[in-house]
Amino acid sequence: MNEAKLELSVMELFQNEGYEYLSGDTILRETTDVLIKDDLRMYLMMKYAADGITANEIESIIFSLVSTSHDPLYDGNKEMLTKIIDGFVFRRDDKTKKDLFIRLIDFDNINNNIFKVVNQVEILGKSELRIPDAIVYINGLPMVVIEFKSATRENSTIFNAYEQLTVRYTRDIPDLFKYNAFVVISDGVNNKYGSIFSDYDYFYAWRKIDDGIDEVDGINSLYSMVKGLFRKDRLLAVIKDFIYFPDQTNKEIKVVCRYPQFFAATKLLENIKIHQKPEGDGKGGTYFGATGCGKSYTMLFLTRMLMRSQCFKSPTIIVITDRTDLDTQLSGTFCNAKQFIGDNVVESIESREMLRRKLQGRASGGVYLTTIQKFTEDTMLLSDRTNIICISDEAHRSQVNLDQKVRVTEKGVERHYGFAKYLHDSLPNATYVGFTGTPIDATIDVFGSVVEKYTMTESVKDGITVNLVYEGRAAKVTLDKNKLEEIEAYYAKCEDDGANEHQIEESKKAIANLDIILGDPDRLKAVAKDFVEHYEKRVSEGGTVCGKAMFVCSTRQIAFKLYKLIQELRPAWTEIKEADDGVSLTDKERKEIKPIAKMNMVMTRSKDDPKELWDLLGGDDYKRELDRQFKKVKSNFKIAIVVDMWLTGFDVPELDTMYLDKPVQQHTLIQTISRVNRVCKGKDKGLIVDYIGIKNSMNLALKKYTDYKEDNLEELEKSVVIVRDTLETLDAIFKPFDYSAFFDGTPLEQLECLNHAVEFVQVTHEMEERFMACVKRMKDAYNLCSGGDELTDKERDKIHFYLAVRSVLRKLTKGDAPDTTQMNTRVAKMVEEAIQADGVTEIFTLEKDTQRLEQDIFSDEYLERINRIPMVNTKIKILQRLLKNAIDEYRKVNKMKGVDFTDRMNAVVELYNARRKDKAFANEVLDDVAEQLTKLLEELGKDKRSFEELNISFEEKAFFDILEALAKKYGFYDEYIEKYGQEHLLNLAKDIKSIVDDKAKYAAWSAREDIKAELKVNIILKLAEYKYPPVTQDEVYKEVLEQAENFRKYSERS
Repeated sequence: MNEAKLELSVMELFQNEGYEYLSGDTILRETTDVLIKDDLRMYLMMKYAADGITANEIESIIFSLVSTSHDPLYDGNKEMLTKIIDGFVFRRDDKTKKDLFIRLIDFDNINNNIFKVVNQVEILGKSELRIPDAIVYINGLPMVVIEFKSATRENSTIFNAYEQLTVRYTRDIPDLFKYNAFVVISDGVNNKYGSIFSDYDYFYAWRKIDDGIDEVDGINSLYSMVKGLFRKDRLLAVIKDFIYFPDQTNKEIKVVCRYPQFFAATKLLENIKIHQKPEGDGKGGTYFGATGCGKSYTMLFLTRMLMRSQCFKSPTIIVITDRTDLDTQLSGTFCNAKQFIGDNVVESIESREMLRRKLQGRASGGVYLTTIQKFTEDTMLLSDRTNIICISDEAHRSQVNLDQKVRVTEKGVERHYGFAKYLHDSLPNATYVGFTGTPIDATIDVFGSVVEKYTMTESVKDGITVNLVYEGRAAKVTLDKNKLEEIEAYYAKCEDDGANEHQIEESKKAIANLDIILGDPDRLKAVAKDFVEHYEKRVSEGGTVCGKAMFVCSTRQIAFKLYKLIQELRPAWTEIKEADDGVSLTDKERKEIKPIAKMNMVMTRSKDDPKELWDLLGGDDYKRELDRQFKKVKSNFKIAIVVDMWLTGFDVPELDTMYLDKPVQQHTLIQTISRVNRVCKGKDKGLIVDYIGIKNSMNLALKKYTDYKEDNLEELEKSVVIVRDTLETLDAIFKPFDYSAFFDGTPLEQLECLNHAVEFVQVTHEMEERFMACVKRMKDAYNLCSGGDELTDKERDKIHFYLAVRSVLRKLTKGDAPDTTQMNTRVAKMVEEAIQADGVTEIFTLEKDTQRLEQDIFSDEYLERINRIPMVNTKIKILQRLLKNAIDEYRKVNKMKGVDFTDRMNAVVELYNARRKDKAFANEVLDDVAEQLTKLLEELGKDKRSFEELNISFEEKAFFDILEALAKKYGFYDEYIEKYGQEHLLNLAKDIKSIVDDKAKYAAWSAREDIKAELKVNIILKLAEYKYPPVTQDEVYKEVLEQAENFRKYSERS
């Protein structure tokens, strides 16, 4: 399809949406005019007829628009769109009349506007005549410019359209873009929109029309853009609330929403209206948006809509994060958007007391940004207003902690609540909205169901984030098996002695993260050496945009040790320099980029830090400077060593490599690895280098959070039923016992009550066992539903009473049971004795490319690399994986041999899976399995090359193999070869392949029954010509035809 046909087809799509279509040469106008002035006159006359607007006044309004400067274009566009979106005051010619408030677009009444799409509009600029392909006019204002390129000419791309708009047109006809909301570039297959001031990488498709209609690609995305983005009400909504200019900026920043941001903000707004207290439950909804998809701007768009909605009567909005760095980032965005939000009071809150003063002094309005930690155990009411909206960023973390914790000490019973509990008590009538990239069940409980979702898979598909690539470089630490068995036996003994499962689990977690393992000196040396080599190779090969990398360590101590080890290997990395070698800075850049080391540790000082570490980390000002410098492309600061900081809410688009040496939980893991998925010029992927073996966790997390399905409410409802059932049973057990003192007495009286309750429940052994089992069942169910509001306060109090009784009962009856600390100490010693560092083992990355696979894995050098792997189980897993991939590739051409090698491999794997625990026997089996797999891999390589000896092609060999195998299977091979010779069979294989190739020239032949039938007849005739088989056998024909179809199926794909 050429540009002209594409253009006309798009014009038709616009007509279907109710736009009037005109050709540019049919409009009466001067070529220097970018407005359709007659449309603007008609709109203003109709809109303000009741106010008696005059023709002269209309001309004055048009003149004021035309005379607005377009130089510089950014300032002119910002000023003009502000007039179009927010309206402006117009002084009447007759001074006795009241001023008019002019709205150039009627956003409230769509039908009052004039929508036109015009193609081939000739515009004379400063000296050049330019002809944009299409312009969307609203009331004569050129709001959108569209540029088309041919879908069938490969050398004509939408990037050419982008350059045409952003370079030639803005240079030659800037007046057109003074009014511009956004531009569209299209070739019919690829269709994107964006701001005229944005880089090409920040142009995106609009892939969604409405709920219930899946996102689409290709030609269908042209329909989704016109129907989804240019639907009249949708286009007005985007222009009105989803185009953001910062208040102050030294860059040309203009943010036009992406479609997931639009749907999230609009749907959340409607959900908040339904759930706002007092009529609603205060659960405004959860937005599950992939990390890196622009949740900060979605919050900003939502805030603007809330502020301007008459439904909320100018609400107060509190934006809450759970980390200071996130708060700083959001504050920077929001405090620079007062004009966009529509409220001059946008402030970052330093303390709870400050927030109290701010809220007490106003009945409406105001946007406040704070952290959840500000809501400490001061439970005084901050405000009971219902027009307060709390927007929570990263809502899956501490902001769902509503449950109370009961702690029994010598001084009595202490109760503590999570931060979120104090927040909800302080603002009891607020409506809560949650934003998260990694929703957990508790998020749904507190903020309500997922209103809108946008997964990581969709984000990568839309080009909003880049794909993540995994590279395993497992720093293997082997443990003596006997010692591991001793540790497990010790834990079993602890359980028998009375240590509860929670204590044992906590001890195991602590041991798994101990410095003893991850901080082992030999291991760290191996990791440091491998990191330096890997990083330098990546930089030298141009595998990174500008060398920005982040190394995530498990603890502060390990991070410091690693820093010093790397410093020993590369002392120059810690020298203060203005910029990297070969990088030159302009005078302007020198003012912003400060001399700094290439590698820095980023973490907060601790009061117990030794002087060397204390000096290295610096204070808050130094940390802020590190933040600024790491975000500068030309800064010498390239490598950040971190533990917790910068793992969430820290965006550096150029950061493209993350080295992980820290065990991380699933929802945190997604946040962490997403630091490298931001889009920037020249970056096609983010690399995750794994030193600890988190691949399984990462795959689980990616599966969970890239295809998230709404929480199964039935599960939560079941857990509530179980809690109430068990409470009823426990109440029956405690019916004769008065435990009111636990709720009403002093801390000491509460403790005494607990002791009596423990005594009571031990009246019989049967009662004690029944009580303990019942509380455990209740606790498991309560863990699922504790964040919700289905349970009453009275029920929760009783739950914590029974949990406290269980805890005291364990302590009193099993007083000699080791606690978590004791277990940690004991097991740590055992681990120290068992540890053996084996250095860094490279886990080979399999290439999908067949040719690369062949030349690598069948070489002697490659097999030698595998044989050098010291851990036999690891070696077997790698061999198995390599063999499977290689067989799968071979099977695509040679089905029969593929099946044969698969069966042989499965037999070896079965032997491996049947190994016994007996050490001597197991080692013998493992060695045998490794040897057999290696041999099988060698045989496969030899078989794939055997066609050379037969003087036929690789593909012809596939047909020769099936013919030879069938002849042997049905007992006529020897007779056939003796009579005709092997050359006869080789020629038959060649002829069959030629037949298959001949039929494959037809498009989609495998879907056409007539072609397949003809292929079958031709092959049968060819077999008969060669007298194969000597006696007709249907099975022979069937298997030859299956090989033919298999061969062509995969040949089509390659």
